[in-house]
Amino acid sequence: MSDKTRGGQFLVKETKCEDIFTPEDFSDEQLMMRDSVKEFVDKEIWPNKNRFENKDYAFTEESMRKAGELGLLGVAVPEAYGGLGMGFVSTMLVCDYISGATGSFSTAFGAHTGIGTMPITLYGTEEQKQKYVPKLASGEWFGAYCLTEPGAGSDANSGKTKAVLSDDGTHYKITGQKMWISNAGFCSLFIVFARIGDDKNITGFILENTPDNGISMGEEEHKLGIRASSTRQVFFNETKIPVENMLSERGNGFKIAMNALNVGRIKLAAACLDAQRRVTTGGIKYANERMQFNTPIAQFGAIRYKLAEMATSCYAGESASYRAAKDIEDRIAIREAEGATHQEAELKGVEEYAIECSILKVAVSEDVQNCADEGIQIFGGMGFSEDTPMESAWRDARIARIYEGTNEINRMLSVGMLIKKAMKGHVDLLGPASKVQEELMGIPSFETPDYSELFAEEKEMVGKLKKAFLMVAGGAVQKYGPDLDAHQQLLMAASDILIEIYMAESTILRTEKLAKKEGEAKVQEQIAMAKLYLYKAVDIVTQKGKESIISFAEGDEQRMMLMGLRRFTKYSNMPNIVALREIITSKLVAENEYCF
Repeated sequence: MSDKTRGGQFLVKETKCEDIFTPEDFSDEQLMMRDSVKEFVDKEIWPNKNRFENKDYAFTEESMRKAGELGLLGVAVPEAYGGLGMGFVSTMLVCDYISGATGSFSTAFGAHTGIGTMPITLYGTEEQKQKYVPKLASGEWFGAYCLTEPGAGSDANSGKTKAVLSDDGTHYKITGQKMWISNAGFCSLFIVFARIGDDKNITGFILENTPDNGISMGEEEHKLGIRASSTRQVFFNETKIPVENMLSERGNGFKIAMNALNVGRIKLAAACLDAQRRVTTGGIKYANERMQFNTPIAQFGAIRYKLAEMATSCYAGESASYRAAKDIEDRIAIREAEGATHQEAELKGVEEYAIECSILKVAVSEDVQNCADEGIQIFGGMGFSEDTPMESAWRDARIARIYEGTNEINRMLSVGMLIKKAMKGHVDLLGPASKVQEELMGIPSFETPDYSELFAEEKEMVGKLKKAFLMVAGGAVQKYGPDLDAHQQLLMAASDILIEIYMAESTILRTEKLAKKEGEAKVQEQIAMAKLYLYKAVDIVTQKGKESIISFAEGDEQRMMLMGLRRFTKYSNMPNIVALREIITSKLVAENEYCF
């Protein structure tokens, strides 16, 4: 196990399909869990979609209580504190399928189970956990997370909320303003971040929401989407918090906030998956029923194009999300086996794959938006109407690119963290990057390789895309060194290359594993999706690679790197992507749903 690929190493280490976890590997227990969550959504959430759209906040709270009664709020909570103590993959699975019907409920669920409960389970003292976590796991209490302030959004550590120790040393008095607080309207407990004195970093606290303690709230915010998710400003005026309710230690708040976000990011990716399945299914059903020119519109190439692309991005998102989730779960198990407590193991396990968490957050949140957008387009005028669910899916999807760290921040983080890991020696980028440099100087091979095996060319292409990233990132680091952070457009372009590599590789490996198990003939559609995804990824790498190179290299160096980029993005055998889309759509239309 110790040989397992670590966070960020996918870039420099070949991963075999047998070594990744895929949705086809779910256990019977996981499948039962999935089905019971789907049943809950189909019975309690989907039929009441209008109530959520009409800002029925009380109904959101009621639905959360029902989820608590079924044990769904405690899936990630250890059994010792009243939860189900499920592994990381299973908690991802619940997060995925509970989020399919409306963003209002999934935001309430995510804010409570993730950032409302998890900081206490991971950082709390034994007394804090015993006191609060069982109530949160059962749904008797709901949690909210107070980090963002009017002047502190992406720069979370710049918050102005103050915590002052009382004269008798028994409690802190908190004064300040927080905004965009999910679940504020019905929560029993806040995780609050404030600064003590002139500390460099903020400190976390657990605060019970009781009357007469200087806590007041603004009105419910009127938002583009997630309309029935309670979102309010929260004001603290000398609000008392007992000293024993400090979370972790003084000045550790920023670290807590960042680690909570790592978990939040991969869970947010999961929370965008079932929405894509349902939107795609909705698009297929409508396209099969809607007649124009005496023909179902599902028979028209322009619509078939859309359905194939929607299904492919969903399939890729699933592939990459569960690959990373299982890597995290395995890393947690390794740490526990080495003697760490569960909370230490989980913290370090997620931290290890922070790069992948950022990649997934960006990729899947953008895919769900595109998917919902195309869903509206398939429905035409009806898609723009509130009578069909497409417009609410589009509105709900929009927030996913903003919260848990904007996609711009996450793009820069993914490359920034990778370079930091390389500096610390956790991922060897320098060795592979200098090999790529040598390769550029050498004469390319003109031999035609043997591509008879499934995905032989595709896997070679992924390897070449990795070289393209190493060439671009290595060149940028050489040029700017520690000042690279200031070149945000370059970092963003490089991150798009990194994202596409991880997503394309995950999709190919999942499909290769499936083909070995089922036989190629049975998984033609999945093979088509993996090839289609890669083709589009190569296009993005070509564009973003070129943009990166011409931004920092000139003269001979620029010419050599552009030549290298062409070498690293060149297919020997171009896939016929129209034919690939046709294979995918034929299956979707025949099955009348997303069926992968």
